[in-house]
Amino acid sequence: MKHRALAAGAVLTAFAVSTATTAALAGPAQAVPARSTSAQAESAQVVSEQAVPARSAPAQAAPAPLTGGGVYLGYGSGVRLVTESGRALWTDRSGYGQFSVSPDGRKVAWIDGRGRLHVSVPAAGTGKASDKVVARGAASGGPCLTPAWSADSRRIAFPLAGQADRLTVAVVGADGRGLDKVGATLGVCHLTWSADGRTLAGYAGTTEGVHLLDTASRTSRRVPGIRLANHVAGLSPDGRRVVVHAIGPDDAAGDGSWPTEFTPSVYDTRTGKKIALPVRGRLIGALYLRDGRLAVRVAGRTANTLMVLSPSGKRLQTLSEKPRNRRLGLLQVR
Repeated sequence: MKHRALAAGAVLTAFAVSTATTAALAGPAQAVPARSTSAQAESAQVVSEQAVPARSAPAQAAPAPLTGGGVYLGYGSGVRLVTESGRALWTDRSGYGQFSVSPDGRKVAWIDGRGRLHVSVPAAGTGKASDKVVARGAASGGPCLTPAWSADSRRIAFPLAGQADRLTVAVVGADGRGLDKVGATLGVCHLTWSADGRTLAGYAGTTEGVHLLDTASRTSRRVPGIRLANHVAGLSPDGRRVVVHAIGPDDAAGDGSWPTEFTPSVYDTRTGKKIALPVRGRLIGALYLRDGRLAVRVAGRTANTLMVLSPSGKRLQTLSEKPRNRRLGLLQVR
């Protein structure tokens, strides 16, 4: 099966990157809807406000409405991160693409070609940008091997270098303190962390399934119902639901880079049941917020829309994104 071509690429180390593996990682990424350059006219409206069966942790009694602030992703001469207003935050021209933005939108964790985990704090106002190496020995060389932030933006999980598909995941404070290993998993690609701190999720480097890592028991298991996937976008606060980009056997696996858009699917991580999203239109992304709300991104003719749903599937808020961000990927929203 073509998806096995990514198996080696997902576990590249900073010290051994073969030419054949690099070619596999650079496979038919153009077929993945990650870098689409068009968005057709779609109306973003809730079809039904009936409760969607949910077992996620309950949202706050009165969650603060989203302001539309967030961090966006674009590709050009490298990777560039910008705010919703277009202010430049961070640029990566290394070609590795192993980074993630903290939930508060203030920090970027990234891994360089030598397996060093950095935390960069972009300049804000009159402040100065800073960059600090907080850990070493990270798996590097594959763009899907991205670090994951905790919900409070204080800790970072990242895969350690190794030669097997199953890699050990470590956790360290954003200040470089408290390094600890939390277990090994096959789901090392595009790690994401539940808000309760208990569960990490990622897809296998071969794209064959999504795996959960329990940071308390340090055990890993595969999520039922998801045969193939090439992106994991978020977990509900209790880890009971996961947002993924599920693909078919004839779909291109892609190169593991952050997508600028994808068709989101939500699955119950225990039963494998796919949860229908009560939103109409061409869906191009979805993110879980730390309180259990789900922000669903819908493509528009001139601007995309964010539909914010409660854990039960009720519409809470509708936001129109700025037109300038229509073709950019959404990484964080506040």
